Amino acid sequence: MNVQRFLKHWKRRLRWKRSWLTLGMIFLVGTVCWIGYATGSLSGSDHSPTQATMAQLTPEDDERLKEAEATLKRITDTRESYLLKSYVCGEEKSTLGQQTSEQLLSMQMKNPNWLLSVSPNGEVTFTENIDDLSPACKEKAVFGIDGSSNLSLFNGTPAKDNVIRTFFQLNIKHLESSLPPDTVEKLREGIRISDMEEYNSVLSTFSDYAVEETEKAMTRP
Repeated sequence: MNVQRFLKHWKRRLRWKRSWLTLGMIFLVGTVCWIGYATGSLSGSDHSPTQATMAQLTPEDDERLKEAEATLKRITDTRESYLLKSYVCGEEKSTLGQQTSEQLLSMQMKNPNWLLSVSPNGEVTFTENIDDLSPACKEKAVFGIDGSSNLSLFNGTPAKDNVIRTFFQLNIKHLESSLPPDTVEKLREGIRISDMEEYNSVLSTFSDYAVEETEKAMTRP
């Protein structure tokens, strides 16, 4: 019995020690994590997101940014400024209002990938190139064939006045002899697209029927 009481006593003590050891480990881990977070915050305080982006710029981008900086520093008055969002399909232009040279320079440094241009009348435009369709194109853009047998992108129903962008001339005979009639008819009526996946898919599908590509295929030995 004494042995059993002795064992029970030590089991209780061991459980008590393990509990305190667990609490101690939790406290230690928490302390280490807090120190790491605090150290990271302090060490990162001198490195803004803009600086991180700047570090990723190519030599060509860096040279362009220096030219933009030199241009903006020559401005001594306020200028009407704009932001032009240039999409794969479509554009959107918004006003940034009257900006001083310092404000324009700050905006350029925060957005180093924006392209700067100054019009003859002194207006400043930043252009942001976006690898996507504009909201308007997502609603209305269709691929079709224009009057010169070119694969084109239209703003709504394929028509002469609705062309947004022309890509390449199609070999219509090769197209009609190779694809199902309903596919060709869909292209003539207009193939609706709403995202980049559909955009790239249509281009990839019909690029095989471009005049240059079919001519190359015919001249291969």
